[in-house]
Amino acid sequence: MKQNAKIRGRLRNFLYLPFILTVLLLLINIPIYYIDRQIGAALTGFVIIYFLFVSFSYVRSRPILEKEMIYFARQYATVQKQILDDFQVPYALLDINGKILWVNQKFVNLTGKEKGYHKTIFTIFPMISKDRLQNPNKENSFLIQWEDKIFRGETNQIHFKNKTEPESVIEVNEEEHVFISLCLFDETELNRCIQACKEEKLVAALVYIDNYEEALDSIEDVKRSLLAALIDRKVNAYFSKVDALVRKIEKDKYFVVFKYKYLNILEEDKFSLIEDVKSVRVGNEMAVTLSIGVGIHGDNYNKNYEYSRMAIDLALGRGGDQVVVRKEEEISYYGGKSQTIEKNTRVKARIKAHALRETLQSRDNVIIMGHNIGDVDSLGAAIGIYCAARTLNKKAQIVLNEVTSSLRPLKECFSPEKGYPEDLFINSERAMEIISRNTLVMVVDTNRPNYTECPQLLERGNAVVVFDHHRQGNEVIKNPILSYIEPYASSTCEMIAEVLQYFQEKIKLEPCEVDCIYAGILIDTNNFMTKTGVRTFEAAAYLRRCGAEVTRVRKLLRNDMNSYKARAEVVRHAEVYKGSFAISVCPGKMESPTIVGAQAADELLNIIGIKASFVLTEYQGKIFISSRSIDEINVQLIMEQLGGGGHLNTAGAQLINCTLTEAKRALQDTIDKMLEKGEIEI
Repeated sequence: MKQNAKIRGRLRNFLYLPFILTVLLLLINIPIYYIDRQIGAALTGFVIIYFLFVSFSYVRSRPILEKEMIYFARQYATVQKQILDDFQVPYALLDINGKILWVNQKFVNLTGKEKGYHKTIFTIFPMISKDRLQNPNKENSFLIQWEDKIFRGETNQIHFKNKTEPESVIEVNEEEHVFISLCLFDETELNRCIQACKEEKLVAALVYIDNYEEALDSIEDVKRSLLAALIDRKVNAYFSKVDALVRKIEKDKYFVVFKYKYLNILEEDKFSLIEDVKSVRVGNEMAVTLSIGVGIHGDNYNKNYEYSRMAIDLALGRGGDQVVVRKEEEISYYGGKSQTIEKNTRVKARIKAHALRETLQSRDNVIIMGHNIGDVDSLGAAIGIYCAARTLNKKAQIVLNEVTSSLRPLKECFSPEKGYPEDLFINSERAMEIISRNTLVMVVDTNRPNYTECPQLLERGNAVVVFDHHRQGNEVIKNPILSYIEPYASSTCEMIAEVLQYFQEKIKLEPCEVDCIYAGILIDTNNFMTKTGVRTFEAAAYLRRCGAEVTRVRKLLRNDMNSYKARAEVVRHAEVYKGSFAISVCPGKMESPTIVGAQAADELLNIIGIKASFVLTEYQGKIFISSRSIDEINVQLIMEQLGGGGHLNTAGAQLINCTLTEAKRALQDTIDKMLEKGEIEI
């Protein structure tokens, strides 16, 4: 050990100090010789004697000093080892490959391994990876589950050479070694307290009866109080199972508070209350449905309540009869399997019409846009808003980037030769140029920002209005000044037709304008065969009184021969999956393949035994899926699993970064999974 040890640092400097002084004395002695040779000779003799004494003392004392320091270091190391051995935290020293070099008594007591156990740490804790030990950039803190306890493990690399730098006393001439220290901190009780605190947090929920007035109107007066009492009883009994506080804030609204630990029970139960309340029958022909919004994971109770308000708005925007759980930005859905209920009253349409009128009056101009790859419904709705703006002498322009074969005959009806402005239809680039701070951006037939013709307009516009009939999803247009989303409506054109009736008395519409709006209703209802209600026919009757001509509309909506043949090919090559699902692929080499795919999906429902149809189309680098059903399968739930949405019997999705084969496989896997969970039945 003596041969390998060297004195270094400040102690070495202290030992070399006499020799440095000797050199200084010799340097001082030189000028003294010039002054007095005798004094210089005497000083030289003194320096020589001093040097001999210092050298003798250094040679004699250095070995003793090294021995004492080594002895002290050994004692110091022994004390450190004892301290670590008695350390109340399990501790292990590993080499760079994870081999155990030394462990303390607490580590032995925890793992049951003796101190002579020198295998790798991975044999005891397989969850610790070798990469974590060898990579210093990795997170050095991690959780370890050991029996019924939870430990937080911390690893640190110890570089031996770095520990013998200037402040140290002894330098050992060894190669650099890297060791790893592992400490295990018992956090079982801490995690239990954190979990208990989390479970005791309060969850806010809002319960709304979707069709309270409609259900009461369907029964006798004497039974109305009984129906309301039975609903109250169902709601209170259900939430009493989870020790919840239920308060009725309005005749058809409840505020519920319960502990977070019970939320998992309700989710596993899939909120059976929404199905149970439908069994309440006291002579009412219409089943009662509920919507529930739950808010959790907020910073405080007010935030949870705000989340519950957002959740209930989303549940109602999706048609009701479902539960929406909002966990900050994460949203979960339960239910939503039944058809949306048409509202008999048109009070809401009148209120929205007046609000739209006031909004248009306060703006200089309006830019209208629908969804990308526009269809007849989005164009018809845009034309309806154009007519409303024209009535107020406001300039209106429609963003239309691509004119499909189905839209071309309708668009040609609004040419400059027929008295319409040349810049009535503009592209996205032009829209971005003309938008100003006082421009109204009107979105129709979609409520998803990424589905619009120009999403950048939503960011540039200070005022955004949304009119749509699709159910809302996780992605919505943020902060619109006016939003009118009614999933029960057959089409956006139906909503626009109702709004125009209340927008202004005797509003004047040209024949081509009412034909376009009427065509939107006709296409989205598949010639009045799907999603049609009383208000659908009332809207059609209003348009007919305004001058819509069925014969003209039929001519405008005729298909060319290539599209008709392509649709027939899609039907011919369709395959039946699970005995009830028709799946086919539409060729993308045509002018409007997505329109043909949607039409083919409607055609496939005419086949006996088919409960739902899906047509996949590859177009513009995406896979478009058009799905249709009659009444037994909720295709909206299936499409939502693939990132899309829509209605119970009309929905769609857009997939990116995948092939047709992969998209088809994903669709089949989704159907299999939902059948297994019981979310859909055949």
